[in-house]
Amino acid sequence: MTGIIANMAADSSGSLAHDSSDEFPSELPEVLGTTLDSLVPDSVIDSAFSPTPPGTEEPQRRWWGRHISEFRWQAELAMLTLDPVFYGIGVPHGNGQPVMLIPGFLAADMSLSVMGGWLFRLGYRPRRSGITLANVDCSDRAVDRLEKRLENIVRSTGRRAAIVGHSRGGHFAKALGARRPDLVARVISMGSGLDTPFDISVPTKAMVSGVRSVLHRVSTQSKERGCLTATCDCPFTRDYAAPFPTDQVPLTSIYSWGDGVVWPPACIVDYATNIRVPGSHVGLAFNRHAYRAIAKTLAPKPEN
Repeated sequence: MTGIIANMAADSSGSLAHDSSDEFPSELPEVLGTTLDSLVPDSVIDSAFSPTPPGTEEPQRRWWGRHISEFRWQAELAMLTLDPVFYGIGVPHGNGQPVMLIPGFLAADMSLSVMGGWLFRLGYRPRRSGITLANVDCSDRAVDRLEKRLENIVRSTGRRAAIVGHSRGGHFAKALGARRPDLVARVISMGSGLDTPFDISVPTKAMVSGVRSVLHRVSTQSKERGCLTATCDCPFTRDYAAPFPTDQVPLTSIYSWGDGVVWPPACIVDYATNIRVPGSHVGLAFNRHAYRAIAKTLAPKPEN
């Protein structure tokens, strides 16, 4: 619990007991939300980015999120360019370590290009994930490709790589850290549900359901394995749900209480250092507070 305690001790807003719809209300009026709940098919509610880890209780909430407030990302990007952190002022710099950046669901590498440029200016070697269109593929295939890319990065640089994953990218980063601790030096997730990855808003689940229906039509194997459902039994499941090797790969979870897509408490786990920042879910890719936390987390350890 060290990560949680350290984080909450500096947080004046309360404790981890805040896990209700009153604490994270959606933007829909209650009457409208209740009406819409009755119209949502079970196939949408059962949609999931990743499998449920064994022994994890499935959340029963139907949370509509706060998607209008997600448009704050534009203001967060503007604020970032005005903050000294963007120019590497007041934060530790790197020493050439490679950092793989993995985007979130429906996003591509371009969504983390601002972060990549910033990391380069700080002295790191940012590397793209190779997801050029949208992160919607089967988790197992995606992580297999990322593993090969990671091997090439480590081979060419001679150093283990750090991984920064946004949203669904954080699920992949966690799986890679568990699968290949020999290649991964550190994992940082941003706005990622690390034990309950399907604890997301109903509109987001509907988008996952739409992608899943297409995936299952074009791939019999994906349908048989249950890709993009909480019961998927592919090798990715083993790595994602396995105990995370924190003794070899430190894990940091950056999250926001203002997240309008992922249920915020889902990002808090007792095997990570949990860092809370203000802002939106999408905006974590441009969040000046998150950048400051990333710079401190990636900072090279002083030599003895």
